[in-house]
Amino acid sequence: MLNIIRIKKAVFYAYHGVLSEEQSVGGKFEADVDIYTSFRDAALKDSLKQTVNYDKAYKFVYQLALEQKYRLIETLATKIADGLLNKFEQIEKVAVRIRKNNPPLGGVVDCVEVEVIKSREEL
Repeated sequence: MLNIIRIKKAVFYAYHGVLSEEQSVGGKFEADVDIYTSFRDAALKDSLKQTVNYDKAYKFVYQLALEQKYRLIETLATKIADGLLNKFEQIEKVAVRIRKNNPPLGGVVDCVEVEVIKSREEL
């Protein structure tokens, strides 16, 4: 059985972007993470040890988003997907969406979003 644990709209202030202003002034980013795993046994036994601890997964995503500046949100999304698959052996597949709010595009745009979908076999 494949189940999904979703972390939605995790918000962080970080310094990612191609422009030097983006890397010095920073901006608001959001992340959604879909974790594909089986939590059947965890649900039957009501045991956190048998599922992906989403508190630890969130803290991992947050730390990765803040510890280094990336020019591309595509890079950040890929690093998060790879990192989650490496850190949590119960994850079979992950989808990571990163949104950059108010991107400097010269027009009114709410956000730009990228998505990385990766399975364990792709590591």
